[in-house]
Order: sequence, then structure tokens, then C-alpha cells
Amino acid sequence: MKLFLDCEFNGFGGELISMALVDENERYFYEVLPCINPTSWVLDNVIPILNKQTIDLKEFQNTLFKFLNHYETIHIVADWPEDFSLFLTSLILKQGICMITPKLTMELWDSDTGLATESRIPHNALQDAFALKRKYLI
Repeated sequence: MKLFLDCEFNGFGGELISMALVDENERYFYEVLPCINPTSWVLDNVIPILNKQTIDLKEFQNTLFKFLNHYETIHIVADWPEDFSLFLTSLILKQGICMITPKLTMELWDSDTGLATESRIPHNALQDAFALKRKYLI
């Protein structure tokens, strides 16, 4: 199953704020983590449109595990490398232990046009993931 990934994070190289994965049938994962010290841009442009309460990292990882393990195989599509980095980091549970997932492959996809104009709510990870899915499947 193809899953379309988008993440919001706290500035360049910053910590994960929200992650969305949308499958081809529009089933989705969307969760938000606390952002203690948001950059001014994130405070103005991301935090107000998260549209979901924050959860702690352990609950985030448990929910992600349940979502991913509904599938036999997963092909994750993203349009930005940092999204993969944040996704893969979220699979690490503690030193030496990672989340067990179905067989997983990834594709860094370069759209001809920016997704910001396609997203119903730009910089909302869930809406951006839906926009990526729509654009990719055209």
C-alpha cells in the first residue's frame, strides 16, 4: 500500500511537531507532538492550524505502530527528505530497539509544482499529505 507522508517540524532540522500518513484509500494517521520552543515562523504558521491535541511520544509511537501494522507492505512517498528522517527517527523506541513494521520502501518524489497551492491548509501535515496523494496519483 502506498502511504503519503508529510511532517511539520520546528524550523530547519528541528524536532517533529506533526506527522501524517495517508493511504491510497484515504485512511490516515495524523498525530501532533508538543512543541515547547517553537520558532516564530512555526508559532505563526503551523501551531494555529494543527487542529489536534498533542500527545506524548510513547502514545504517538503506539498509534503509529498500530496504523502501520494494518498493511502487509508499505511504500512511503514523500516530497521532502526531512520527512523521511523524522519518520524513521520515530520508529526508534529506545537505544537498540526499533518498531517492527511491515516490509517498507520509500520514494522521494519530486512534483513538477509545489504542493502548497494544492493543499487545503498549507503547513498542516494532514492536508499536505492528502495534497501529495492527489498530486501523485494524477
